Amino acid sequence: MAFKLAIASGKGGTGKTSVAINLMHRLSKLNSHTCLVDCDVEEPNMALLTDGVKKVHEAKVFQSVAGIDVSKCTFCRKCSDFCAFGAIVVIPGVPFARVTESLCHSCGACSYACQADAIYENAVEIGTIRSYNTPDNRQLTDAILKTGSPMQTVLIKKLKQLVLGREQDIFIFDAPPGTSCPVVETVSDADLVLLVAEPTPFGMHDLELSVALMQSMKLPFGVIINKSGLGTGIYDYLASNNIPLLGEIPFSKTFAEKYAGGSIMENIPEEIHVRYDQIAEKIWQIIQKSSYEALSLTSFIHA
Repeated sequence: MAFKLAIASGKGGTGKTSVAINLMHRLSKLNSHTCLVDCDVEEPNMALLTDGVKKVHEAKVFQSVAGIDVSKCTFCRKCSDFCAFGAIVVIPGVPFARVTESLCHSCGACSYACQADAIYENAVEIGTIRSYNTPDNRQLTDAILKTGSPMQTVLIKKLKQLVLGREQDIFIFDAPPGTSCPVVETVSDADLVLLVAEPTPFGMHDLELSVALMQSMKLPFGVIINKSGLGTGIYDYLASNNIPLLGEIPFSKTFAEKYAGGSIMENIPEEIHVRYDQIAEKIWQIIQKSSYEALSLTSFIHA
């Protein structure tokens, strides 16, 4: 079975995307069947930061959204009572019945509740899935949410369903920042989650939120400290909580300038290049073992 690696962070700007792209390039050298998937559907930027990518396919994504045929509706309000998301408003005295498309989650509860056959479904566009090839013939896939749509989680689920149907050995999922529903959907079935954190007070706070989420979901995870050298408190936190440290990427102004210019893989400082190679080797060992628990977690702390 394919190994699913998710890259997440409690806040934006930690370097999560740069970690995902660098690991993709290094892991793809160890296994050519590696696919990178950008699940940050509100701001997908991996294609912008990966040199020489070529778009090979794109397709619109639709969601079935409920509607009400008022000519059949008896205004009994059963559909409204069954809707867990408050998407249906029924006012018998007017009479008035309507579904708010932005709140509908396509669960089908209203159709089940309605005995007048007044519920129908509309196909509403929620975004676009795009596939790319890199110059070295690797696969990169992302999705972009339609402006105004609140259905990030639905789009991420459809994106994952599409890519997981492909014959690949390693999938790398770049999650949105934070700990909300889109992140949960991205990491839900991961074999390993890498939490990218900054050694700063804000970074510590958001890392604690991410760790709590991983623990509540019972997912195997480790931490990569990006921009190391800016603080030290995070190391005590990891050690005291027995959280594996899988690697550190030192802060580099030169690397930050390259990233800002969109040349994330060009002229990487040697120290950072070596660190990414070390992290990729650890991940490769985990993949080879096929189980995160098969390795000693303590062996990774302060590695």
